[in-house]
Amino acid sequence: MIGLAEIKAAARKAAFARRKPLFESANAAQAGYLSEVLAGYRGVPLSGFMPIRTEIDPTPAMTEATAHGEVGVPVIQAAAQPLRFARWVPDMAMVKGAFGAAIPQDPVFFEPEILIVPLLAFNRSGGRLGYGGGFYDRTLEMLRAKRPTLAIGFAFAGQEVDDLPLEETDQPLDLIVTELGVIEIG
Repeated sequence: MIGLAEIKAAARKAAFARRKPLFESANAAQAGYLSEVLAGYRGVPLSGFMPIRTEIDPTPAMTEATAHGEVGVPVIQAAAQPLRFARWVPDMAMVKGAFGAAIPQDPVFFEPEILIVPLLAFNRSGGRLGYGGGFYDRTLEMLRAKRPTLAIGFAFAGQEVDDLPLEETDQPLDLIVTELGVIEIG
């Protein structure tokens, strides 16, 4: 019998394969809709992410947001632990963090109220398939226990799937933004 771990591993492999050509054909305007969404939350502390491999690039929208409030990036502390978020500004000194994502050389930590979340696949119900470490699920659970926290999935439109293997511990996305538009979770 195939377990959920094997099903998720197969779904991740397929999602990586789907995302690669989307990344290769992406243009510089891929964060346009993300910028529009974030404009409605000026001044609210937020965290984006530094893209790795074939992830969609949120940094143009993050750069715009720095003119209006705190913007950060996730920092992995240890396996099975929530993420911490370090303040980020364009052109600051960065170093290689866990899994190759850049993090500030001299991190100053804060707690965001909006998280722009990377992903491998999503569905229109707010389900998200991540990389398997559970970092965002733990982090969203922790932050949402303290205050309302908005989770915005940011991905290429072609990363949408109907059948997504999910668990009870998977934290839902509140909104999904792609290079083609905004998907409201209903």
